[in-house]
Amino acid sequence: MSEPFEADDVLDTSGLYCPEPIMLMHNKVRDLGSGKLLRVIATDPATTRDIPQFCAFLGHQLLEQREEDGHFEYLLRLA
Repeated sequence: MSEPFEADDVLDTSGLYCPEPIMLMHNKVRDLGSGKLLRVIATDPATTRDIPQFCAFLGHQLLEQREEDGHFEYLLRLA
């Protein structure tokens, strides 16, 4: 997958299933801080629902969401 935005950090949750990707995202967001770009890679289809809800609930901006060959990729600007 191409990376049109340069992320400040990448969280690869491949092979993990709900709720683990979201739990790891909470920890990563706490470490990074406001305004940073976080790229999340996942294989759990539930992330297509969970990550947008995570962003809406916590005020993060979901800049990209895409799927390719069973891999899901998200780019978030942290609130």
